[in-house]
Amino acid sequence: MDCIKVKNLEVFGNHGVFEEENRLGQKFVINADLYVDIRPAGLSDDLTLSVHYGEICKCMYEFMKEKTYYLIEAAAEDMAKMLLLKFARISKVKLEIKKPWAPIGLHLEEVSVVIERGWHDAYIGLGSNMGSERDYIEESLSRMEDDDDIKICKVSELIETKPYGNVEQNDFLNGVVYIKTLYTPKELLKCLNQIEALAGRKREIHWGPRTLDLDILFYDNIIYDSEELIIPHCDIKNRDFVLKPLNEIAPWLRHPVSGKTVNEMLKELSFSA
Repeated sequence: MDCIKVKNLEVFGNHGVFEEENRLGQKFVINADLYVDIRPAGLSDDLTLSVHYGEICKCMYEFMKEKTYYLIEAAAEDMAKMLLLKFARISKVKLEIKKPWAPIGLHLEEVSVVIERGWHDAYIGLGSNMGSERDYIEESLSRMEDDDDIKICKVSELIETKPYGNVEQNDFLNGVVYIKTLYTPKELLKCLNQIEALAGRKREIHWGPRTLDLDILFYDNIIYDSEELIIPHCDIKNRDFVLKPLNEIAPWLRHPVSGKTVNEMLKELSFSA
Protein backbone atom coordinates (compact mmCIF):
# COMPACT_ATOMS: atom_id res chain seq x y z
CA MET A 1 0.00 0.00 0.00
CA ASP A 2 1.25 3.50 -0.86
CA CYS A 3 2.11 5.78 2.03
CA ILE A 4 2.31 9.52 2.71
CA LYS A 5 4.59 10.33 5.65
CA VAL A 6 4.36 13.29 7.99
CA LYS A 7 7.46 13.66 10.16
CA ASN A 8 8.04 15.64 13.35
CA LEU A 9 5.01 17.90 13.41
CA GLU A 10 5.48 20.03 16.54
CA VAL A 11 2.54 21.19 18.65
CA PHE A 12 2.14 22.66 22.11
CA GLY A 13 -0.55 20.85 24.11
CA ASN A 14 -1.91 20.24 27.60
CA HIS A 15 -1.63 16.50 28.10
CA GLY A 16 -0.29 14.48 31.01
CA VAL A 17 -1.14 12.91 34.35
CA PHE A 18 0.29 15.81 36.36
CA GLU A 19 -1.73 18.95 37.04
CA GLU A 20 1.14 21.15 35.82
CA GLU A 21 1.16 19.34 32.46
CA ASN A 22 -2.54 19.98 31.96
CA ARG A 23 -2.29 23.59 33.15
CA LEU A 24 1.02 24.78 31.70
CA GLY A 25 1.32 22.47 28.71
CA GLN A 26 4.39 21.24 26.84
CA LYS A 27 5.67 20.34 23.39
CA PHE A 28 4.63 17.17 21.58
CA VAL A 29 5.91 15.78 18.28
CA ILE A 30 3.77 13.78 15.86
CA ASN A 31 4.74 11.34 13.11
CA ALA A 32 2.11 9.85 10.85
CA ASP A 33 2.19 7.26 8.07
CA LEU A 34 -0.97 7.58 5.99
CA TYR A 35 -1.76 4.55 3.86
CA VAL A 36 -3.53 5.71 0.72
CA ASP A 37 -3.79 4.44 -2.86
CA ILE A 38 -2.03 7.38 -4.50
CA ARG A 39 -1.62 5.87 -7.97
CA PRO A 40 -4.75 7.61 -9.39
CA ALA A 41 -3.43 10.96 -8.13
CA GLY A 42 0.06 10.20 -9.43
CA LEU A 43 -1.24 9.37 -12.90
CA SER A 44 -3.59 12.35 -13.12
CA ASP A 45 -1.77 14.99 -11.03
CA ASP A 46 -5.13 15.56 -9.30
CA LEU A 47 -5.02 16.34 -5.57
CA THR A 48 -8.66 15.31 -5.10
CA LEU A 49 -7.58 11.71 -5.79
CA SER A 50 -5.15 11.76 -2.88
CA VAL A 51 -5.18 13.39 0.58
CA HIS A 52 -4.05 16.94 1.35
CA TYR A 53 -1.21 16.52 3.83
CA GLY A 54 -1.45 20.19 4.72
CA GLU A 55 -5.05 19.72 5.87
CA ILE A 56 -4.08 16.58 7.75
CA CYS A 57 -1.28 18.39 9.58
CA LYS A 58 -3.66 21.19 10.49
CA CYS A 59 -6.21 18.67 11.81
CA MET A 60 -3.62 16.92 13.98
CA TYR A 61 -2.27 20.26 15.23
CA GLU A 62 -5.71 21.57 16.21
CA PHE A 63 -6.67 18.21 17.73
CA MET A 64 -3.71 18.33 20.11
CA LYS A 65 -4.31 22.01 20.92
CA GLU A 66 -8.04 21.79 21.61
CA LYS A 67 -8.23 18.59 23.65
CA THR A 68 -6.68 17.49 26.94
CA TYR A 69 -5.70 13.92 27.81
CA TYR A 70 -4.03 12.33 30.78
CA LEU A 71 -2.45 9.71 28.53
CA ILE A 72 -0.83 10.11 25.13
CA GLU A 73 -2.14 6.58 24.50
CA ALA A 74 -5.68 7.99 24.57
CA ALA A 75 -4.66 10.97 22.43
CA ALA A 76 -3.20 8.61 19.83
CA GLU A 77 -6.33 6.42 19.75
CA ASP A 78 -8.70 9.34 19.27
CA MET A 79 -6.46 11.09 16.74
CA ALA A 80 -6.15 7.95 14.62
CA LYS A 81 -9.93 7.52 14.62
CA MET A 82 -10.43 11.19 13.73
CA LEU A 83 -8.12 10.87 10.71
CA LEU A 84 -9.75 7.66 9.48
CA LEU A 85 -13.26 9.12 9.76
CA LYS A 86 -12.45 12.53 8.32
CA PHE A 87 -10.32 11.44 5.36
CA ALA A 88 -12.12 8.68 3.47
CA ARG A 89 -9.15 7.79 1.26
CA ILE A 90 -7.00 6.78 4.23
CA SER A 91 -7.30 3.01 4.78
CA LYS A 92 -4.79 2.77 7.63
CA VAL A 93 -2.70 5.11 9.75
CA LYS A 94 0.45 4.49 11.75
CA LEU A 95 0.67 7.21 14.35
CA GLU A 96 3.44 8.16 16.77
CA ILE A 97 3.04 10.82 19.46
CA LYS A 98 6.31 11.77 21.13
CA LYS A 99 6.62 13.53 24.46
CA PRO A 100 10.10 15.11 24.77
CA TRP A 101 11.63 15.47 28.23
CA ALA A 102 8.76 13.72 30.02
CA PRO A 103 8.72 14.82 33.70
CA ILE A 104 9.67 11.58 35.45
CA GLY A 105 12.54 12.91 37.57
CA LEU A 106 15.19 11.28 35.38
CA HIS A 107 17.10 12.35 32.29
CA LEU A 108 14.99 11.22 29.35
CA GLU A 109 15.14 12.51 25.80
CA GLU A 110 11.61 11.48 24.92
CA VAL A 111 8.89 8.87 25.36
CA SER A 112 6.41 7.95 22.64
CA VAL A 113 3.52 5.69 21.75
CA VAL A 114 3.11 4.13 18.31
CA ILE A 115 -0.16 2.63 17.10
CA GLU A 116 -1.55 1.33 13.81
CA ARG A 117 -5.26 1.59 13.17
CA GLY A 118 -7.30 1.09 10.03
CA TRP A 119 -10.44 -0.15 8.33
CA HIS A 120 -11.09 -3.88 8.27
CA ASP A 121 -13.34 -5.88 5.93
CA ALA A 122 -15.97 -8.02 7.63
CA TYR A 123 -18.95 -10.06 6.48
CA ILE A 124 -21.85 -10.44 8.89
CA GLY A 125 -24.57 -13.07 8.65
CA LEU A 126 -28.10 -11.80 9.29
CA GLY A 127 -30.95 -13.98 10.48
CA SER A 128 -34.38 -13.86 12.13
CA ASN A 129 -37.37 -16.20 12.49
CA MET A 130 -39.47 -14.55 15.21
CA GLY A 131 -41.94 -11.69 14.95
CA SER A 132 -41.36 -9.13 12.20
CA GLU A 133 -38.22 -10.77 10.81
CA ARG A 134 -37.54 -8.17 8.10
CA ASP A 135 -38.01 -5.30 10.55
CA TYR A 136 -35.55 -6.84 13.02
CA ILE A 137 -32.92 -7.20 10.30
CA GLU A 138 -33.48 -3.74 8.86
CA GLU A 139 -33.28 -2.22 12.36
CA SER A 140 -29.98 -4.02 12.95
CA LEU A 141 -28.58 -2.55 9.74
CA SER A 142 -29.77 0.89 10.81
CA ARG A 143 -27.96 0.52 14.16
CA MET A 144 -24.77 -0.49 12.37
CA GLU A 145 -25.11 2.49 10.05
CA ASP A 146 -25.40 4.81 13.05
CA ASP A 147 -22.12 3.51 14.51
CA ASP A 148 -19.09 5.63 13.53
CA ASP A 149 -16.87 2.54 13.66
CA ILE A 150 -18.88 0.73 10.98
CA LYS A 151 -19.46 1.54 7.32
CA ILE A 152 -22.01 -0.59 5.46
CA CYS A 153 -20.73 -1.33 1.96
CA LYS A 154 -23.09 -3.92 0.51
CA VAL A 155 -26.18 -5.85 1.64
CA SER A 156 -27.51 -9.03 0.04
CA GLU A 157 -31.13 -9.77 -0.68
CA LEU A 158 -32.94 -11.50 2.17
CA ILE A 159 -33.96 -15.09 1.49
CA GLU A 160 -36.27 -17.54 3.26
CA THR A 161 -34.50 -20.68 4.47
CA LYS A 162 -35.29 -23.80 6.45
CA PRO A 163 -34.03 -23.98 10.06
CA TYR A 164 -30.56 -25.41 10.67
CA GLY A 165 -30.36 -28.22 13.24
CA ASN A 166 -33.08 -30.38 14.73
CA VAL A 167 -35.15 -27.77 16.56
CA GLU A 168 -38.81 -27.43 15.52
CA GLN A 169 -39.31 -23.77 14.56
CA ASN A 170 -40.36 -21.31 11.86
CA ASP A 171 -38.40 -20.72 8.65
CA PHE A 172 -35.69 -18.07 8.77
CA LEU A 173 -35.10 -14.88 6.86
CA ASN A 174 -31.36 -14.72 6.11
CA GLY A 175 -28.88 -12.39 4.46
CA VAL A 176 -25.32 -11.09 4.61
CA VAL A 177 -23.90 -7.58 4.98
CA TYR A 178 -20.39 -6.52 4.00
CA ILE A 179 -18.97 -3.80 6.24
CA LYS A 180 -15.77 -1.93 6.87
CA THR A 181 -15.05 -1.48 10.55
CA LEU A 182 -12.54 0.06 12.94
CA TYR A 183 -13.46 -2.52 15.58
CA THR A 184 -11.25 -5.44 16.51
CA PRO A 185 -12.95 -8.86 16.20
CA LYS A 186 -13.84 -8.93 19.92
CA GLU A 187 -15.10 -5.34 19.83
CA LEU A 188 -17.22 -6.12 16.77
CA LEU A 189 -18.67 -9.18 18.50
CA LYS A 190 -19.59 -7.07 21.52
CA CYS A 191 -21.24 -4.47 19.27
CA LEU A 192 -23.28 -7.12 17.43
CA ASN A 193 -24.33 -8.78 20.69
CA GLN A 194 -25.59 -5.43 21.94
CA ILE A 195 -27.64 -4.97 18.76
CA GLU A 196 -29.08 -8.47 19.22
CA ALA A 197 -29.97 -7.68 22.84
CA LEU A 198 -31.81 -4.53 21.78
CA ALA A 199 -33.89 -6.76 19.49
CA GLY A 200 -34.79 -8.99 22.44
CA ARG A 201 -32.45 -11.83 21.47
CA LYS A 202 -32.29 -14.58 24.12
CA ARG A 203 -29.77 -17.43 23.99
CA GLU A 204 -31.84 -20.25 25.48
CA ILE A 205 -31.87 -23.03 22.86
CA HIS A 206 -28.87 -23.90 20.68
CA TRP A 207 -29.87 -23.35 17.04
CA GLY A 208 -33.27 -22.32 18.36
CA PRO A 209 -35.65 -19.53 17.30
CA ARG A 210 -34.41 -15.97 17.64
CA THR A 211 -35.53 -12.44 16.94
CA LEU A 212 -32.11 -11.56 15.54
CA ASP A 213 -28.91 -13.45 14.80
CA LEU A 214 -25.75 -11.57 13.80
CA ASP A 215 -22.67 -13.71 13.09
CA ILE A 216 -19.18 -12.66 12.06
CA LEU A 217 -18.49 -14.84 9.03
CA PHE A 218 -15.17 -13.40 7.87
CA TYR A 219 -12.90 -10.63 9.16
CA ASP A 220 -10.16 -9.61 6.73
CA ASN A 221 -8.32 -12.84 5.97
CA ILE A 222 -7.68 -13.82 9.59
CA ILE A 223 -8.00 -17.16 11.35
CA TYR A 224 -9.08 -16.47 14.91
CA ASP A 225 -9.97 -18.88 17.70
CA SER A 226 -11.09 -18.04 21.21
CA GLU A 227 -13.62 -19.36 23.69
CA GLU A 228 -16.20 -16.82 22.57
CA LEU A 229 -15.39 -16.27 18.91
CA ILE A 230 -14.19 -18.33 15.93
CA ILE A 231 -13.34 -16.71 12.58
CA PRO A 232 -14.11 -17.78 9.90
CA HIS A 233 -17.45 -18.83 11.30
CA CYS A 234 -17.51 -22.58 11.77
CA ASP A 235 -19.32 -24.82 9.31
CA ILE A 236 -19.80 -22.15 6.64
CA LYS A 237 -19.25 -24.72 3.89
CA ASN A 238 -22.39 -26.63 4.98
CA ARG A 239 -24.72 -23.66 5.36
CA ASP A 240 -26.54 -22.67 2.21
CA PHE A 241 -28.38 -19.92 4.11
CA VAL A 242 -24.97 -18.27 4.52
CA LEU A 243 -23.38 -19.18 1.20
CA LYS A 244 -26.29 -18.13 -1.03
CA PRO A 245 -26.52 -14.48 0.11
CA LEU A 246 -22.73 -14.32 0.49
CA ASN A 247 -22.33 -15.56 -3.07
CA GLU A 248 -24.58 -12.72 -4.23
CA ILE A 249 -22.26 -10.00 -2.91
CA ALA A 250 -18.83 -11.70 -2.77
CA PRO A 251 -18.60 -14.92 -4.85
CA TRP A 252 -14.82 -14.46 -5.17
CA LEU A 253 -14.23 -14.27 -1.39
CA ARG A 254 -11.78 -17.01 -0.43
CA HIS A 255 -11.89 -19.05 2.77
CA PRO A 256 -8.53 -18.55 4.54
CA VAL A 257 -8.38 -22.21 5.68
CA SER A 258 -9.66 -24.26 2.73
CA GLY A 259 -8.65 -21.75 0.07
CA LYS A 260 -11.99 -22.23 -1.69
CA THR A 261 -14.09 -19.34 -2.90
CA VAL A 262 -17.66 -18.78 -1.72
CA ASN A 263 -18.88 -19.72 -5.19
CA GLU A 264 -16.90 -22.98 -5.12
CA MET A 265 -18.21 -23.89 -1.66
CA LEU A 266 -21.80 -23.20 -2.75
CA LYS A 267 -21.42 -25.35 -5.88
CA GLU A 268 -19.99 -28.21 -3.82
CA LEU A 269 -22.82 -27.95 -1.30
CA SER A 270 -25.47 -27.87 -4.05
CA PHE A 271 -23.87 -30.89 -5.74
CA SER A 272 -23.86 -32.94 -2.52
CA ALA A 273 -27.44 -32.01 -1.56
